[in-house]
Amino acid sequence: MIGRLFSLVIDCPDPSELAGFYESLLSMPRVEDSPDYVVLADPAGTQMVTFQRVGDYRPPSWRDPERPARAHVDVLVGDLDVAQEQVLALGATLLEGSDKPVGYRVYADPVGHPFCLITQESIVPGA
Repeated sequence: MIGRLFSLVIDCPDPSELAGFYESLLSMPRVEDSPDYVVLADPAGTQMVTFQRVGDYRPPSWRDPERPARAHVDVLVGDLDVAQEQVLALGATLLEGSDKPVGYRVYADPVGHPFCLITQESIVPGA
């Protein structure tokens, strides 16, 4: 092993606002909070998501080669329809053409980063 994942870092125009979206989505509390940098972590401190302010932020565009998504988050959920209602209420947007395989849908967070809601069915067919 060369190392271990320390944090997933997401660029955005307003770290506090976007962190609020992911706090609700992932049930991870803030452990660091400043105007330019917000960190969420699980209770053990082994999984972290960091949000950093980027000037002149340009959101990715789903399937647009001029502004591609460089990475995205997969969130495992129990019930895709229930989770969809919840993320839409938080400010997410269902992306067109994302309702493809069973147990898998693609959304954009409030600043345009794509993320997926997935169920066990999409990981293990027939589960």
